[in-house]
Amino acid sequence: MSDILPEIALTILDIAQNSVRAEAKLTEIEVVADTAADTLRVSIKDNGCGMTKEQLEKVTDPFFTTRTTRDIGLGVPFFKQGAEMTGGSFEITSEENVGTTTTAVYGLSHIDRMPLGDMVFTVHTLVTYNNDKDFIYTHRVDDKEFVLDTREFREIMGDVPLNEPEVSDYIKGYLTENIKEVNGEKVL
Repeated sequence: MSDILPEIALTILDIAQNSVRAEAKLTEIEVVADTAADTLRVSIKDNGCGMTKEQLEKVTDPFFTTRTTRDIGLGVPFFKQGAEMTGGSFEITSEENVGTTTTAVYGLSHIDRMPLGDMVFTVHTLVTYNNDKDFIYTHRVDDKEFVLDTREFREIMGDVPLNEPEVSDYIKGYLTENIKEVNGEKVL
């Protein structure tokens, strides 16, 4: 498993791109590390088209996908397997025309937990490659929290697209600085 998606951030990117393909206007990504509880919770929630009950029942099967560009869908099955391998849990809920929420809870210090990885790359990629979509990214470690909300950037920037080079560079720096501050000395 780790040879294909060596870090949780890449799985987050894959699942968030599913939200984009599901025509979500807003995708919320939350990464919460609780050292006292020894958990790392990752949640991706969207307001896209959602799934039917039949699709929801099959979504953790790696040989099932709603995409037409490939025959298998690996993001959700890897998300589930990765969490459960660490003694954690996995849950996905979806309602047609409402959206989907996917949550994985990992054992934070478990030896089999993949590293969180490069969330700056993941969030920056989502924001700049999906300029017509909004994202809220929450990064919390114990009592420190950082939130990036593209709707706030749009309010300030007006008609300037978030993938404009200077804006894109600013967002990348903003993510880097704030995630580093929230993480402190902790390596997720």
